[in-house]
Formats: sequence, C-alpha cells, structure tokens
Amino acid sequence: MGKGIQSVRGFSDVLPAESPLWQRAETVIRDTLESYAYREIRLPVVERTELFKRSIGEVTDIVEKEMYTFEDRNGDSLTLRPEGTAGCVRAGVEHGFLNRGEPRLWYMGPMFRHERPQRGRLRQFHQVGAEAFGVAAPELDVEMIAMTARMLGRLGLADDVRLEINSLGTPEARAVHRERLVAYLREHIDSLDDDSRRRLETNPLRIFDSKDAGVQAVMEGAPRLLDALDEESAAHFATVRNLLDRLGIEYTVNPALVRGLDYYTRTVFEWITDRLGAQGTVCAGGRFDGLVGQLGGRPTPAIGFALGLERLVALLAERAGSGEFDGAPHAYMVVGADPGEALRLAEALRDRLPGLRLEVHPGSAGFKGQLKRADRSGAAVALILGEEEVAAGRVAVKSLRGEGGQRAVARDDLPEVLAALLVETRRAD
Repeated sequence: MGKGIQSVRGFSDVLPAESPLWQRAETVIRDTLESYAYREIRLPVVERTELFKRSIGEVTDIVEKEMYTFEDRNGDSLTLRPEGTAGCVRAGVEHGFLNRGEPRLWYMGPMFRHERPQRGRLRQFHQVGAEAFGVAAPELDVEMIAMTARMLGRLGLADDVRLEINSLGTPEARAVHRERLVAYLREHIDSLDDDSRRRLETNPLRIFDSKDAGVQAVMEGAPRLLDALDEESAAHFATVRNLLDRLGIEYTVNPALVRGLDYYTRTVFEWITDRLGAQGTVCAGGRFDGLVGQLGGRPTPAIGFALGLERLVALLAERAGSGEFDGAPHAYMVVGADPGEALRLAEALRDRLPGLRLEVHPGSAGFKGQLKRADRSGAAVALILGEEEVAAGRVAVKSLRGEGGQRAVARDDLPEVLAALLVETRRAD
C-alpha cells in the first residue's frame, strides 16, 4: 500500500468530534453580534497583494515574512488574506456603502499566515471579525469592548481572560513619540537583539512586543506613547476608561500594548488568557480611523476587532465540567422489518421537533447489533420500531444513559417524550 497523503503543515482538519465546540462558539458569537445590530458580510479569500501592502504596511512582519503571495496566470500578484479588516474596507469603498448610514459589519472565515505552527497559531487559522464605520465617539469603542465581553461571558470564559487597553493616539502624536523612542533606543543599542535593531529603522513601536528578556528590560524605561498623546486623544481615552468603569468592566491600562498592523489609531484593546502558553491573545482590536481614506474612500472613522476561533475553542475544550456540547444524536432509531415505516416516522418527528438530532439505522442488522451501534453513537435513548411496535402503534423507548429502562410509548405521545429529552440535553449543553 502506498503512503497516504497528509495535510500540509500548519493546515489542520477540524474533526467531527471537535466541530461541536466550534459550532457552539460560532453560534454564540453570531447571536451576540446580531443583538448589537451587526450584519454579515462575506469576503473573498484572495485579494490583490497591493491591498495588504497599503493597509497593513510594507515594513510589518506580516507583509515582509508571512503572506502567502503568488502570481496568477494573468501576471497579477494575489495574496491569501492574512486578516479581514482590509478586505472589509475594500468592499465598502468599492461598493460605496461605508458612507450610507453607519454600517456595522461582521465576517467569519479562514486567514493565512506563514508562521511557525504551534498551539493556537496555525498557517490557516479562523477568525471572526467585526467592523463599525462612521462614528468617532468613544462610546462606540466601549460598546465594542462590552460586546466582546458579553461573547466571552456567554461562552463561560469570563474568568479565563483579562482585558488590557491602551491608546495609540494620532499619527502625528506617534511621529513625535517615535523620535523620542528612537533616540532612547539608540542609547541602548547594545542591549537590543537583531530583530529589535531591524525594527528600530522600520517600526520601533513594535519593539514593545519583543519577548527577549534583555529588550523587555530596556523597554521598561522607554518613553511612553500615553505621555505623548495629543489633547483630543487623551480626552477620548479618558472617556473610554470612565465608561468602562461605569459598566463594571475590569481592565488594565498597558502602555506597552501596541498592535501589529500600521493602521490602528487611538483605542486598542486585547482579551488575554494565561491558559494557552505564549499564544495568549484571544481577541484584539481597536480604532483605524485613517484606513478608509488610505484605501481610496472618504475619510471615515472606524473601529473593529478580530477573535481567533482556534484559541477560543482551545479554551472551551480545557474547561473541565463545562457540559460541552458533543454533537451526539439525541435518539437512535432501531429498525425492524419495515425500514420505510421507520423513515416515515423519523421525518414526522423531525417536522414536529426541529431541534431533534435523530439517527436512523441504515441497512439491515439484528436488534442486538443495532442497540450496540446506538450505544456507540452517544444517543440518550434508542427508539425501537419492530414489527410488534408497528402493529400496536407504539415505539419502545430504551434509555442508553443511566437509569430509565425501557418503556412502550404510543406514537402520538412520542413527540412529547422526545421534547422533554430535548429540554434536558439543552440544559447539559
């Protein structure tokens, strides 16, 4: 037998045993976004390379090292999207809807970066992103943070994450701070690693992200961007903090919090966990008030976030005793001599109970073998429809989990029995 073909490194399958947690997370996120009046937009996976060079910045690690870029048959340079904001803005400018009202948009799907694969960081990873346009007020910043807090809380993860915030001010304020920062770092050039020395010439603010212990020690004494904020940005950030306090949302101001993309301005935030090792950022976002104009649209204030589904699902999977939804059928139908009658009954039950997960045994097998398969399926009950049950207008309901035994139920009463089962399993889910 020849060697089987394996998946590409950094591109992972989501197996059937894992997908229920993904579905649970996606459902909670989707419902929460819609409760804040966000509407879905579906974006292409491939964009013109120029889009990301103009938006993310040519001297960022993403553009320099991580993008999957290729030339198509027409000679155009195309890139698998490394993030979603640029494509969302491109769509808004192209279709002209960013200045009609104050659109609130969300999207979900795979992103691609050529990084060293590790836990919580894959080359194909999945994000949920949301972007709101047309409002410069700090109240929108706070509402977006509150929305992400609600998502994490509804998923039972409120105690597993912490919120950090900062303000990056305006590009003008950052230019002033950059001069002070570069001057300071040149005085400590011997203590910087090679990567930080390279960033000193391109994007010195990113040196705050360094994991090198010696560089971190240097950065503790570096000039803080918060101290260089313009008056309007300082007032904006003060309002954000005041409103978060009034909502009872706990946070830490982290002056070293910067975002890896060039387009961020003013408020930035991250939800961080200590349970996933080095890959601790679960959700991150902030303002990007200049990006729409940068990509050819009218100047439009905007704010957004991206949430990593792999990391979120990893947190959900680690929660002991969380009653995780495993996707098993609620009921498994054991079929006698008349499979057509079994299929007819199954369709009628699905009509009456849209949330019912019902598996019908396919093909022919003895009752003993079918019951073993029913037990392996993870179903709570087996519905036995043999010749005697068909003749009597009944179904035998056999408990497969815990106590309960087996009882005969009239077919007219079966939907009510299964409805009660649905209520019990939803509580567990």
